[in-house]
Amino acid sequence: MTLLTRKRLLMAAVESTYGTAATFAGTDALLVSNLDITPLDVSLLDRELVLPFFGNREKVVSQRMGSVTFDVEIAGSGTAGTAPRWGRCLRACGFGETVVGASPGPASVTYAPASSSIVGLSLDFNADGNRHLLTGCRGTATLNLAVGEIPRISFEFMGIYNAVTAAAATAPTFANQAAPVVVNSTNTTGVTAFSFSACMESFSLALNNETPFRQLAGCSQSIPIVDRAPSGELVIESPIVGSSSGQKDFFAAVSAQTLGAIGWQHGQTAGNIVTFNAPTCNLDGPSYADSDGVMMLNLPFMPVPTSAGNDEFTLVLT
Repeated sequence: MTLLTRKRLLMAAVESTYGTAATFAGTDALLVSNLDITPLDVSLLDRELVLPFFGNREKVVSQRMGSVTFDVEIAGSGTAGTAPRWGRCLRACGFGETVVGASPGPASVTYAPASSSIVGLSLDFNADGNRHLLTGCRGTATLNLAVGEIPRISFEFMGIYNAVTAAAATAPTFANQAAPVVVNSTNTTGVTAFSFSACMESFSLALNNETPFRQLAGCSQSIPIVDRAPSGELVIESPIVGSSSGQKDFFAAVSAQTLGAIGWQHGQTAGNIVTFNAPTCNLDGPSYADSDGVMMLNLPFMPVPTSAGNDEFTLVLT
């Protein structure tokens, strides 16, 4: 039997008990792109046997795991106050999810970093009849926006390996993933950097979560998130240095390590509006670049939490 690359399906469900496979339904199907899976990644130990001849020595498996990478489109669920299907993936990357319905309203879904109570995710990948299951998945993510392109979140997950089985794919029900809109001057507005209204070419933010694979004797396997150090880059049209309207001295802000906010809104239709806000950011050394003959400024930045913690940035869907 020939297996077809086009016939693939990825489903994700939050686990009630960490490491125990969730029960999947068609409503757990994800719309993804750039899907890649390493269904079995083994670490092998050489037995280092002393033998009276050349050749390889037998090996034993020390650990088994799997990994999945994929992109989702940055778009709302289509209904304000309803979490998008990809929200569960953010939760397994160390985010809290706060849903506010129409009452008391206004309806919204907010994602903010968390340092505890991080959920585990079961990922079910069906490759045209070969079912690969990873449990206890946690990972990291990167947000990417670029003018003229669909904005995306790139996820990287590591999970606990489960034996492969032959099973037909569950009939998917794709919902709560609205059609995306392209990054441009109409759809993407309110770009601000340190109180300066900017013209943005691109934006990226990597969570940089640390996710070691743990399997201590006497304990269950796990993938904890033990730290994060988010960093990103904002590329904008370079302003004239100054303090008047339309002017900004980013070099002075870097030199003094002044904290400032970075934010934007993408989407203009209720149910498909995503607003990013990082209220306290450090800037690293800026650099110039060219875009169609226009001077651009590359601004590396690092969101910094306040003394309250877990408030470096938010994604708010309305």
